[in-house]
Amino acid sequence: MAKLQLKPNIEHELKKGMAWSVHAFTTSGIVLGFLALVSVLKNDAVAAFMWLGLALFVDGVDGTLARRARVSEYTPNFDGASLDLVIDFFTYVAVPALMIYWFNMVPAPFLFSASTWSLICAALIMAVSCYTFANVGMKSFDYYFVGFPAIWNVVVLYFYLFNTGWLVNLITILALSVLTFVPIKFVHPLRVTLWRNITIPMTVLWAALTLSLVISGRNPDYSDWIYKIQLGLFALASLYFAGISLWRTFVLGDKGQAEEEAAAEA
Repeated sequence: MAKLQLKPNIEHELKKGMAWSVHAFTTSGIVLGFLALVSVLKNDAVAAFMWLGLALFVDGVDGTLARRARVSEYTPNFDGASLDLVIDFFTYVAVPALMIYWFNMVPAPFLFSASTWSLICAALIMAVSCYTFANVGMKSFDYYFVGFPAIWNVVVLYFYLFNTGWLVNLITILALSVLTFVPIKFVHPLRVTLWRNITIPMTVLWAALTLSLVISGRNPDYSDWIYKIQLGLFALASLYFAGISLWRTFVLGDKGQAEEEAAAEA
């Protein structure tokens, strides 16, 4: 009888161990974010983006792993969702805000000193993002984000790759800060079911181009036609995500629920 009871116990402990291993994988995101922060302090933007990219990858897959490992069932006293929010705030908001200040991305030449404007923008990002992470309605029923989802790591990436000026950066930060409170839908590239057969390949393309462009970022040759093609494809992939977000918000509207349900059942 003891042998008969041993197998279920072992199976339960193994599944519990798998659940904890998923939590450990999620936790690695904060380590990657810290390494990005250290890279910023060393004035190495490329390394910072590499670490943030790895953290973004961890955040992109840990939810699927958590659901498959049934972490809420096997680790009921540990809230993986709260852990994820803490790490996301650090990697999506705090480190990018520091990058805006540290690399002086908003050196506006009026009223205050250049570094002061960068500091104000970084502080604004930190403040408005608190609403995003405290908002219980952050995601819609069909897994779109409602309002700008505080992906400031991606915003800073665009500033860096396109070498935008202070005015573009300032307007973008102000506009996205306002959109944090506006119920415009932003697509989640891995969880939204509508057009997923297109969105997933576009996400892979976007990630590959990002990696290539960031690596080239140490010494970018803007006259190189290969670099220009990569940057153009990167822009087109980005426009795709913006397009389906606007389509979901202004065209589908309430009809989006029926569209998403039909896509999920297909």
